[in-house]
Amino acid sequence: MAMQYDDDMKRRLRRVEGQVRGILKMMEEEKNCKDVVSQLSAVRSAVDKTMAHIVAVNLEKCIVEEREAGKDTGKLVQEAVELLIKSR
Repeated sequence: MAMQYDDDMKRRLRRVEGQVRGILKMMEEEKNCKDVVSQLSAVRSAVDKTMAHIVAVNLEKCIVEEREAGKDTGKLVQEAVELLIKSR
């Protein structure tokens, strides 16, 4: 099933893109290791939150569709949890 990626999801990734560019600049300027790692950690956190948001939105949409079709949604929830666990 195709997913519609909304402006919020894209905005989150554009912010991450800007953070990565900032980190590259920090590296080129030979900034402190702690500062670079701290910014990398912030990027990882932002990407994790974006993935969780995408999975949650998709899961909600799929559950509504499955319920309307009279199907069990337990498998969908399990797949979503596994997807998030695998991404770690």
